[in-house]
Amino acid sequence: MFQEELEFFKANQTNLVNQYKGKILVIKGKKVLGAYNSTIEAFTKTVKAHKPGTFMIQPCEPGPEAYTVTISSNELMVT
Repeated sequence: MFQEELEFFKANQTNLVNQYKGKILVIKGKKVLGAYNSTIEAFTKTVKAHKPGTFMIQPCEPGPEAYTVTISSNELMVT
C-alpha cells in the first residue's frame, strides 16, 4: 500500500524538504496534494476531495527517519 507514493517521496526527498521542511505532506501517486502543519489538518482537509485510503500522509523531514513510519489516511479516526 502506498508504494508509489513512498518511492516518489524518497526519490524527491531533498527537493521536497527544501520546499516543505517541517510540514506534513499529502501525496497521491506522484503528486503532492498539499502541505499542512499537522497530520489531522492534512487528513481532514484532504478527505473533503479524496477518499480515505487513496492518499499517503508523510512528514517532510530529511533522512530515512522521515519515512520509517508512515500513517495511512484510512487508519486515522476523526471525531
